[in-house]
Amino acid sequence: MYLHLGEKTVVQTESIVGIFDMDNSTISKHTRNFLSNCEKNGEVVNVSYELPKSFIVCIEDNKRKVYISQIAAATLYKRIKN
Repeated sequence: MYLHLGEKTVVQTESIVGIFDMDNSTISKHTRNFLSNCEKNGEVVNVSYELPKSFIVCIEDNKRKVYISQIAAATLYKRIKN
């Protein structure tokens, strides 16, 4: 099954490691360091340049990708459940 992350971006649900709320999770220094390292390594994909509400960590072809989405984490989770 596929999950639409916004704009023209979809990922396979099997590749998703986690869906995280941007506001709640970026309070932690560890999460900020993780996102910073991913950006330095070229692993971050901005789905939209609107205000980010969530980030999705995926493993695709044995490589980590972090998608930044304008769609809320709760909404993405509901899409997977349906």
